[in-house]
Parts: sequence; C-alpha cells; structure tokens
Amino acid sequence: MKWKTEDGGWSPYLAGALLGLLAIVSVVATTQWLGKTSYLGASTTFVRAAGLLEQAVSSDHVAANEYFTKTKIVVDWQFMLVTGIFLGALISSATDRSLKLESVPPIWKDRFGPSIGKRVAGAFLGGIIAMVSARMADGCPSGHGLSGVMQLSVSSLVAVAMFFIFGAVVAALMYGRRSS
Repeated sequence: MKWKTEDGGWSPYLAGALLGLLAIVSVVATTQWLGKTSYLGASTTFVRAAGLLEQAVSSDHVAANEYFTKTKIVVDWQFMLVTGIFLGALISSATDRSLKLESVPPIWKDRFGPSIGKRVAGAFLGGIIAMVSARMADGCPSGHGLSGVMQLSVSSLVAVAMFFIFGAVVAALMYGRRSS
C-alpha cells in the first residue's frame, strides 16, 4: 500500500484508517473519561466562539441574548476539539506540502473570475446556508458524517445522503459539467 498519492498527498486508505482510530479514541474519551452520556457534538462551538468574540465588544448584548443566557460561553473540550481540527489540518497540509495561501481558488477563478470580493461574498453566503442547514439537520455534516454514520444513526444516514445529493446539485449548478 502506498502511503502517499502521486501528488504528494496522504493515502486515502491511511487517512481513513487513522480517522477510524481517532473516532474510537474520541468515543472512549468522551463517554468514559469525560463521563458524557452521548458522543461528540461540536456544532454549537462555533456559535459559542462568536459569543466570546461578541462579548469582548458588546457584553450587554450577549447577556440579553436568550441563547447565550441558557448556554454557558466557555472554552471547553468542544472548543479545543474544533481548535485541534484546524491545527491538525494545518499540520497535515504543511507536512505533505499541499499548504498554499490563495485568495481565489483556481476553480472559482475559472468560473466566476478573480474578484476577491465576489469570493468573500460567496463564502459568507455559503457559511450562512451551512449554519442554518446544520441547525435544521440537528447537527453539522461532519458530525453526522463521522460520528452519526459511525453509530449507524438513521437520521445521520438520511442527513448525509441529503448533504451529498444537494452538494452535487449545487456544484453542478455553480460549476457546470467538467469537460473530458
């Protein structure tokens, strides 16, 4: 088995095996060591991170927000998990030398032009749609896709199927068919 792909990236088999081992360790860590009754759920971390940032600017507004009054805004294991995901991806891309900074990805530039503003607006709108969708699905795509499917959760299997179907539809609408 090859450990790297032709372009220098990680073997998908190695990455999948490591992800499986990480999932097992995280289930044990969450349920046994941390004493939680359910497995991971980090989608609220982004909302709490926004609350932390907003608290630095307008603490009165955060104190009056119903969501933040019922949910503690703390740096906890979920926050550290999300931070670890970012750092792990950064380290991974740096070690396989695929890390590059680009303001407009080539596929976006080919379809929509080199405008950074248009790319930022597209990313912002996509982020809003993703957050609303994650709330409607009662979990984010990675939560459903990794932990939910791993547990054979019917709602996660349905959610992942919908994420895939609608992702393919949106990609086809935005980028069109690839010419061979």
